[in-house]
Amino acid sequence: QVQLVESGGGLVQPGGSLRLSCAASGFIFSNYAMSWYRQGPGKERELVASIANTGGSTNYADSVKGRFTISRYNAKNTVYLQMNSLKPEDTAVYYCNAKHALYTLRKYNYWGQGTQVTVSS
Repeated sequence: QVQLVESGGGLVQPGGSLRLSCAASGFIFSNYAMSWYRQGPGKERELVASIANTGGSTNYADSVKGRFTISRYNAKNTVYLQMNSLKPEDTAVYYCNAKHALYTLRKYNYWGQGTQVTVSS
């Protein structure tokens, strides 16, 4: 029943922008912190950005700080990643992740299937 569906990926030139969306269903969205991860070719999966279940706090990897913005709209069960000033090294499959905000319930941890972002001229 739990489903996370990413969209918005594609091919973009260096310096361009994309907005990724992740639509969630099958759980109480407002109880979960949301994150975006990515995995580039030949690299390990890394955390890109995260946002608290309330939307009150955010965190970013140093490599994207100042360029990417994570946000959520709980009424629509959706989390977004606005990506600006894209670089070739941003090329990766981007994954949406949901983790319950309560430490004791952290085993409730879900992943989307990913969306491809390619930054190339």
